[in-house]
Parts: sequence; C-alpha cells; structure tokens
Amino acid sequence: MVNKLKADWLSNIRGDLLAGIVVALALIPEAIAFSIIAGVDPKVGLYASFCIAVVIAFVGGRPGMISAATGAMALLMVTLVKEHGLEYLLAATLLTGLLQIGAGYLKLGGLMRFVSRSVVTGFVNALAILIFMAQLPELTNVTWHVYAMTAAGLGIIYLFPLVPVVGRILPSPLICIVSLTIVAMVYNIDIRTVGDMGQLPDTLPIFLWPDVPLNLETLMIILPYSVGLAIVGLLESMMTATIVDDLTDTTSDRNRECKGQGVANIGSGLLGGMAGCAMIGQSIINIKSGGRTRLSTLTAGVFLLVLVLVLDQWLVQIPMAALVAVMIMVSIGTFSWASIKNLKEHPLSTNIVMVVTVIVVVATHNLAFGVLAGVLLAALFFANKVGHYMLVTSDFDEATDTRTYNVVGQVFFSSSEKFTESFDFKEAVDNVVIDLTRAHFWDITAVGALDKAVIKFRREGAEVEIIGLNEASATIVDRFGVHDKPDAVDQLMAH
Repeated sequence: MVNKLKADWLSNIRGDLLAGIVVALALIPEAIAFSIIAGVDPKVGLYASFCIAVVIAFVGGRPGMISAATGAMALLMVTLVKEHGLEYLLAATLLTGLLQIGAGYLKLGGLMRFVSRSVVTGFVNALAILIFMAQLPELTNVTWHVYAMTAAGLGIIYLFPLVPVVGRILPSPLICIVSLTIVAMVYNIDIRTVGDMGQLPDTLPIFLWPDVPLNLETLMIILPYSVGLAIVGLLESMMTATIVDDLTDTTSDRNRECKGQGVANIGSGLLGGMAGCAMIGQSIINIKSGGRTRLSTLTAGVFLLVLVLVLDQWLVQIPMAALVAVMIMVSIGTFSWASIKNLKEHPLSTNIVMVVTVIVVVATHNLAFGVLAGVLLAALFFANKVGHYMLVTSDFDEATDTRTYNVVGQVFFSSSEKFTESFDFKEAVDNVVIDLTRAHFWDITAVGALDKAVIKFRREGAEVEIIGLNEASATIVDRFGVHDKPDAVDQLMAH
C-alpha cells in the first residue's frame, strides 16, 4: 500500500510539479474559451477545471492524465444554457456524474475493446486538427507582432530542449510562456492577452446546490443533455487513457476512471462548475513536460486556482500568442504522422475507417459521432471479412447414395446467404449429411439458413442428417431451429 502511494504520488516530484505548472497555464485560456462556447461566465469553466483536476487526481484510474472543462463537452451545453440557464446546467452536470459512476459500476469501460486502433487513430488526428483550428481565430486579422511572437514561441518550444543540461530540466512550453510574457511587458507590445479573454474569478469557489425544482419535469429537461455529456465525457476519457497508456507504456483502470470522472463532475456541479472530462491536448502537454503521477494532475488543478486568485495581475499579461504556440505544439504532437505513411501500407478498410472518423469529428465537432461512425464501419468491414472465411465442400459416396457437405468457418448474418447457396438442392440423392464439426453458428440468421437448407433437401425427398455441432452452436440451433420440429415446412414457408 505504501509503495503504491509512493509510486502514484512521489516517484517523480520535480517532473510532476513543473509539468503541472505548464498544464495549469495552458488550462486557463481554454477554460475561459470553453465557457464562452457554452454561453456561461468564464468563472464556470475555471472553477470546473480546478475542481475536476483536483478530484480526479485522487479518484481517477489513470495517473498523469489531465481532466478539466473541455470543448467537446461545452458544445453539448449550448442549447441547455440558452433555453434554461446556468442552474439547469449545474443540475445536468450532477446527473452526468451519477450516470458516469453508474457506467463505472456496470464496467462499461471494458467496451473500449470494441474500438479499433484505426478509430483511435482517426479520433486523435481529428482532435489534433480541431486543436489547431481552435487557434486560428487568434491568428486572423492580427498585427505582425502576433505572428512574430507565435513563431518565436514555437522556436523556443522546439529548440530549448537542445540546450545542454537546462534544456532537459525545464519544460520548454513553460520557458516559452514566461519568456514571451516578459518580452511583451518590457516592450509594451499591443497584443491580445489572457486578460482579454474574460473576467477572472476573484474568490474561491463556494458550495452551490442548483436552484431548480426537484421534479420529473426538470429531469426530463436535463436527462437528454446529461446522457450526451456522460457518453462524450467517457469516450474522450477512455480514448485519452489509451493514448497516455501508449505514451507511458503503462496501464489504466478504465472502470475506476469512469467512476472517478463521475465523482469529479458531481464535485464540479456542486462548486458552480460545468461538466468536463479528460483532455487529450493537456494530457499530452503533461506527459511531454515530464508529468507521470497523480501529483502532476493535482498540481495542475491547485496551481490553476493559485494563478487565478493570487497571480491574476501577472496572469492577464500572458500573450495569447504564447499559448497559441503551445497549443500548436500540442496539435503537432497529437497528430499521428505515421498514419499518413501507413495509408499506403494498411488495408483499404482500415484507412477508410480512420479517414471517416476524422471527417465526421471535424465536420460535426462531436467526438461521439466520429467514434460511432468509425466503430460501425469497422464492425461492418469485420463482418464482411469474416463472412468470406467460410467454405462448404462436398463428397459423394455411391455405395450409400450419400452426399456429405463439410462446412468450415463462421456462419452468421454476413455468411448465411453464401452458406445456403453452397448446397445443390436439385441433385437426386437419397441421403444428405451436413458435417458442422469445423463450423460455428452465431445467430438466428445462421439457424434460419440451416433450417432452409434442411427443409429444401427434405422437400426434394432426401434424408438429412446434421452432425458435428459444437455445444454453443447446438444450443442456439435447438432453441431457434424449426427443421426438427413438427410442421417445420409449413412454418418456414409461411414467412
């Protein structure tokens, strides 16, 4: 227990503290921007980011992952805030948390195994594109100073790590932010700053119970939004966990993460914050800046609040160009550049799944839609591929006038038609044996195809024997098959 606590909190103190500071700086403009997207006061996003990051550090299932207010969640809140106001958003946030805790106890985190690698790659690439696109408003209709500062920021980010000793100790995004802030203040450059994004909070968050009537009508208003928020939040969190797992070569507890996200969102809602989830961009900043344990996530949350409350006079001076440079670095680092090279090497179906996921996410700005489209496409391609791996051969025994059909492979909705077409029903034989020793029947469509084959042979006057059914196949055939039941022909032909 003590060793686990040390590993989770104290195994990388310097790296975690520095990475947490960098993440906190990057969280501020995003939290404010996401609040504006959702149509609420900037305080709502900042309080949410502080609360979610702190809570998830203790209860989450993935050390080193950053959770806070996110754009994907903010987009789903717009209509609710516009039509019903902030109090209903806080109520929806609480319900979102309850749904996510329920998902954790139902072990729905395990559903991530149905998301193929090509869908994850598409999701990551789409997110990288969205992160980059979100920076474009800061780079359009601006003075040359903005471009110069952004270019200088990128130069610092990519070149500072090459400096001997110091380059490895201090994270370059932090150096970028501090350096450009000093330059902007010393030379009094007229450039857009964090202070221009909105008013920062000046007090600690306080406990708030949503001022909404506790009745069925309220539930019906917030439930659709809460379901959407819970699904998108868990999807993005599970995806982020997968990516951080890969980057750090460690594993995460997905069901604990589901419950942790739920607890964090309930905490956020009770402190006047909006719902949030894991952030791929900030998590990658954290990992690339040296953050590995829960301490980095806690530091990000605590330092965010300290920055906002104590250092607000300095904080508002940070040029947006510096943060744009950091986010461009994140988008470049997030994008899977190998996936472009792999377009030539990977199967067409894999490429289609990846590209469609990217297109749908970028077009709709909704991660859930893109992942759903990718998973459905991957499932269809898989079903089609497996359906081809079914073969029916036959041999004839003249002595007994018996035709034996040997079925090899998987029989289900995709291959059932091929299964039926493999039999010669017009052949005049006395006996037909269907050998299923090396076959497996998966669904009622497959059972229906077997019924059809047996009844057609019997109608032509042949005796039919089925042999070799494995236990699982026999169970489904016995339960749903009609070929060995009275009036089978009448039942089948009635449809």
